[in-house]
Amino acid sequence: MKFSKLTFTAALALALSATNASADLKVGMITTLSGGGAGLGIDVRDGFMLAVEQSGVEGLSVVIEDDQRKPDVAVQLADKLIQSEKVDVLTGIIWSNLAMAVVPSTTAQGKFYLSPNAGPAALAGKGCHANYFNVAWQNDGLHEAAGEYANKAGYSNSFIMAPNYPAGVDALTGYKRMFNGEPAGELFTKIGQNDYAAEIAQIRASDADSVFFFLPGGMGISFLKQYANSGLDLPLIGPAFSFDQGILQAVGEAAVGVKNTSQWNKDIENPANMAFVKSFKEKYDRLPSLYASQGFDTANLLLSAMATADVNDQDAFRTALEAADFESVRGEFAFASNHHPIQNIYVREVIKEGDVFTNKIIETALIAHSDVYAADCSF
Repeated sequence: MKFSKLTFTAALALALSATNASADLKVGMITTLSGGGAGLGIDVRDGFMLAVEQSGVEGLSVVIEDDQRKPDVAVQLADKLIQSEKVDVLTGIIWSNLAMAVVPSTTAQGKFYLSPNAGPAALAGKGCHANYFNVAWQNDGLHEAAGEYANKAGYSNSFIMAPNYPAGVDALTGYKRMFNGEPAGELFTKIGQNDYAAEIAQIRASDADSVFFFLPGGMGISFLKQYANSGLDLPLIGPAFSFDQGILQAVGEAAVGVKNTSQWNKDIENPANMAFVKSFKEKYDRLPSLYASQGFDTANLLLSAMATADVNDQDAFRTALEAADFESVRGEFAFASNHHPIQNIYVREVIKEGDVFTNKIIETALIAHSDVYAADCSF
């Protein structure tokens, strides 16, 4: 059964009164709220808190902390939230290097971790854990879809680049897994880098027929602006992380027409998504981003589990999370055996609607897609 957004609060309240479920649950959200990646964390936070507010559930509390995009800070915050704040569930991390530092420690201490974003390969395969769920994607997925799109577009020698951290490695691995051609060049940049003159010079000197890049947050803004001013006219391909709402407004016209891949967009026509887009814009006076949608779904997954199980009964609560009995803004949603999503991934095109730069879906790249690492996962 799936709850509609109009009846979710009443249905949840009824379920809580009719079962042994408990509404008393404490969430620790560690996310990036300052520095170059702050927009991503703010969107995850705002999407999550919107779902909590709409549910009207009492007894659910959320403690929010800023990791400053620093792994050591994230680990310290996680320990504090678990040991001092006594949280039941952790969530919120944006960056895969921070997830690699926090998730294993969280699950080792007997807590649940629900990822609204980072999905490193190491945590999807042999490093998986029964108490770890990724509600967004496994890192490779959107890049695999980009590789599949590149084949269809007729590209045979893409120049590929990403930051040198776990998600960047997964990005290029995913693209090459699906791409039938040979990379004209392959680069790992510094995380947080803002000058791409050297990389653009290497692209210019190559025989590339296209450029695939993964540069989230401020990195993507810097690269796109510099690429537009370089005079290069090779077509760009990337994941949604490099073409999301915040980035597009900062880049402007230079991004129009670029194709990118995503498991979500504001024009997916289902009741849950249409209600989400409308309510998010009313609440925050901006269009929701991919990150906001993931925060929203993460909260609704948690709320659906609360409706049927007490978090203190870990086996029952885990089973309730695995059921994913909520209406995702993506439409069809389920977990694979490694607790990572099975979902469609789309190709989007950057457009301009009035004065706002945004995306529209133009085709489906991968249907009911799941990651390759599940075969190596055993709980």
